[in-house]
Amino acid sequence: MSMGLTFPLCITLGFFLGRWIGGRFGHPAAGQWVGLAWGIVTAFWELYKVNRRMAKRDAEELKRLKDGKDSDDRNQG
Repeated sequence: MSMGLTFPLCITLGFFLGRWIGGRFGHPAAGQWVGLAWGIVTAFWELYKVNRRMAKRDAEELKRLKDGKDSDDRNQG
């Protein structure tokens, strides 16, 4: 799922799910704040995971280029 959808979806779901759960326990306002915080943390956690994957992929690409496995492109010019 793209990050453009992940952030608002996590935050919105957290807010409304927290409000619903809080309502079940008689405290919808507290539930919505807890749910909102949970949604924000979840969205940033997903951003962190995506960043780690991209950094790993970039490091592998740099290593591959430094090792000379892409020599076909350099010899053609």
